Amino acid sequence: MTSGNVGKRQRQHIIERLLGDEAVSSQEQLVELLAERGVSATQATVSRDLDDLGAVKVRVGGGAGVYAVPVPAEERAMGDDYLRRVLSDWVIDIGRSANLVCLRTPPGSAHVVGSALDRAGLSDVLATVAGDDTLLVVAAEGSDAGALAARLRSRAGLPPESPAPAGKEI
Repeated sequence: MTSGNVGKRQRQHIIERLLGDEAVSSQEQLVELLAERGVSATQATVSRDLDDLGAVKVRVGGGAGVYAVPVPAEERAMGDDYLRRVLSDWVIDIGRSANLVCLRTPPGSAHVVGSALDRAGLSDVLATVAGDDTLLVVAAEGSDAGALAARLRSRAGLPPESPAPAGKEI
C-alpha cells in the first residue's frame, strides 16, 4: 500500500485516519497497524506523532481506553456557516451530470472551495477534485447528485438551476 519511507506529515495523516477507523488502545498496536500499511515507525516516533496531533485517550464502551484526535475548536466552529461563507464568496456557478457536480470559481480559487467541502464531511460527497477555476464533486454511491447540486447552489446563494429549454441542444 504505502512505502516505508513516508514523511512525517504523511505518516501523521495515516495515523489520524487509523484512529478514526480503528479502536487503537496502545502505541505498540499503532506501530503494528502502520507496519501492515507498509509504514515503518518506532514506538518513540508514534508517541511524538500522537503528541503533535493532540491525540488523547478516551473511554469507550466497557471502559477501554482508545486514542482519538479531537477536532480543533476552530474547525468545529466553522461547520455549516463556514461552508456557506466559502461557497457564497467563491462559487460562481454549479452544474451537474449523472453523479458529478461541477462548481465554477474565479481563477485560482477552486482549491479553497474543495478544501471547505472536504472538511465539511458531507455524507453524500465521495471526493472532490480541484483544478484552477473548476471543482469536480463526486457524489457518493446512492446519493442524488441533483439534490446535492441544489443544496450547494442554495448554500452559495445562487438561484435554482433553470431547466434547459425543450429542443435546445448544442
